[in-house]
Amino acid sequence: MTGAAAGGGGRAPARSLNCVGMLCPLPIIELGRAADGLPAGEEIVLRADDPAARADVAAWCRMRGHALVSASTDDNGVSTFVVRLH
Repeated sequence: MTGAAAGGGGRAPARSLNCVGMLCPLPIIELGRAADGLPAGEEIVLRADDPAARADVAAWCRMRGHALVSASTDDNGVSTFVVRLH
C-alpha cells in the first residue's frame, strides 16, 4: 500500500504493522511502540482482525493527540487503520 492509497499523503507510511491474529491489547501496544521516536506527520498503517481494534485505535489516537486518517474493513474481517502522528 502506498502513502497515497493509505492516507493521501503521496508517500509511503513510516511503518506498516500486521497485527492480524493478535488480540487486545497487543495491536495497541504495537502501535505505541511503532510511534515512539517517529516525527509528527508520519503515518502508520495497522492491520488487525481483533473486533476491539476499531474502538481501541480511535481511543488511542484521541488520548495521544494523533489523527485516525482512515479505517476500513475488508470482506475477511481484517481492518486497516491509517494513523497520522501529531
